[in-house]
Amino acid sequence: MYLVGRIQTNDIELYTESFGNENNHPILLVAGATVSMLYWDAEFCQKLADKGFFVIRYDNRDVGKSTFYEPGTTPYDIVDLTNDAISILDGYKIDNAHFVGMSLGGLISQIASIKYPDRVKSLTLLSTGPWGDSDPTIPEMDTRIIDFHAKSGNVDWTNEDSVVNYMVEGFALMSGRKQFDKKRSEKYIREEFNSANNYISMFNHAALQGGEEYWNRLNEIKQPTLIIHGTDDKIWHFKNASVLLEKIKGSKLITLEGTGHELHFEDWNLIIDGIDKRQEI
Repeated sequence: MYLVGRIQTNDIELYTESFGNENNHPILLVAGATVSMLYWDAEFCQKLADKGFFVIRYDNRDVGKSTFYEPGTTPYDIVDLTNDAISILDGYKIDNAHFVGMSLGGLISQIASIKYPDRVKSLTLLSTGPWGDSDPTIPEMDTRIIDFHAKSGNVDWTNEDSVVNYMVEGFALMSGRKQFDKKRSEKYIREEFNSANNYISMFNHAALQGGEEYWNRLNEIKQPTLIIHGTDDKIWHFKNASVLLEKIKGSKLITLEGTGHELHFEDWNLIIDGIDKRQEI
């Protein structure tokens, strides 16, 4: 079971859901670009809660049921999204939480740990890279992903089936060598499409900027940090995990063999067990 909460901060409304006992250690799940909190499957969240955590998932701006803006406008930056995460802790009256961030959510979590060190108890960084300079020899995003996004203009974004067909293709492309669960992905996309305030506003994340004042400051991160990365990630190449390991002292790595840029069902237990053991502080 989970509870719904709407966090109001200034003129921004953030939609959240929580799982587990609010007296347990809190975990804040920070999703990646263009996806809502539904990316954190409810079953995954409940499994985390069953480990003795109070788990919160939420919609960033421009996705799901949170505040959205007209497509093509991004009147906020990555630091604003970081402040939003802290506002959720304030709304729940939580002093600090374990941050679990994926992709863009991992960057937000890194900034949060630097800007608000007392509010971040630990970090788990999934499928992400450093908020700072990386190794210039590491490959950029796979060109197949870029080519796929170039086809978005051919999609009827008002038609559910058109959206699902296109998005499922993208999810399959981002998956690794583990079996792609088309049925699970289609169910998620349909649920997200039908629950979003304005589905295509998610693309505003592509123009996200800011955060320069926190760039190349990962040496300041003192929180226990767990890095989890798939070897077949086409968005953030697996070698970025080594950069994070070097820049965040004392960090540990869990390698997901054959996993792409995804929260694959087969990896859930390994991820959850890693979070559980790392966050026993």
